[in-house]
Amino acid sequence: MSEPRYKIVFDGALQPGVDLTTAKLDLADLFKSDVAAIERLFSGRAVALKRDLSHSDAQTYLQALNKTGIDARIETETAIELSLADVHENPAAVTEPDSPYAPPRASVGENMPPFAALKPFSVEGRIGRLRFLAWTMVLSLVTLPIVGVFALLALGLVSGDSTTGLIIGGIVAFFLFIGFLIVSILFSVQRLHDIGWSGWLWLLNLVPFVGGFFPLVIMVVPGNSGANRYGPPPPPNSTAVKVLCSLWIVFLALIFAGGILGGFSAVQQEYESNLESSYDSGSVNTDEIEVEVEPPAISADDAAEAAQPPVDSAKE
Repeated sequence: MSEPRYKIVFDGALQPGVDLTTAKLDLADLFKSDVAAIERLFSGRAVALKRDLSHSDAQTYLQALNKTGIDARIETETAIELSLADVHENPAAVTEPDSPYAPPRASVGENMPPFAALKPFSVEGRIGRLRFLAWTMVLSLVTLPIVGVFALLALGLVSGDSTTGLIIGGIVAFFLFIGFLIVSILFSVQRLHDIGWSGWLWLLNLVPFVGGFFPLVIMVVPGNSGANRYGPPPPPNSTAVKVLCSLWIVFLALIFAGGILGGFSAVQQEYESNLESSYDSGSVNTDEIEVEVEPPAISADDAAEAAQPPVDSAKE
């Protein structure tokens, strides 16, 4: 009968008072291995650190392993076991073999990417607040020049005393408005998805009074930081998104300044109009105007003659 063989078994346990990090470093130094490979030994499953040993050799190895702080033990060698070499060469070998008596396993949920793909012209996906404002700014910058060009063409045709330009301009403006509305709805739906709300809530914009402040709610409420029922979160904002979003500040500042200047201009025109109307409605009474008439100039001879008493013709 052959001499029984022994193995050194370790299941991740440490001796009392031993730090886990220190034990891993000492064990890696003992086996002349890297810490990443030693990490696999602390999975909680029993692993044979050394096998096919005599009892005396097993005691020697056990003493050396105990100095690293791990709680290893000696067991009798069996036919099928894992060794430290198997851990180094094939990490997948540490996993338990399939057994007909093992409980069924199923993956809970699907593996989702860290960020969702951007789909500007879709009702699927999510966008954050800054990207919503940036995309809306791009839509405005693209639409305004097109509207301006067609407006100039329509005015040019109308100036020729033709209603054709007016009809064409109206049709083009209608289709541009429909396109702008559809794209803006898609942006709003993705913004609602980012908050975790249904895209059908966009219809609140059509409700009186509620539709006045609901777009502000969409721009203010933050989105979910992680994945929700509409997918993973949107990717981080790029520099272009931040620049386009900041253009709204410039745009609103120009509108505010234009409103102030327009108000001052309206007040000035109203004042000038009232002043002109007061001049036009006032009547001038010539009887009340005093005119100072200077007496005619009299010579010295005329003055002396006027001073003499009149001559009575009867006495003469």
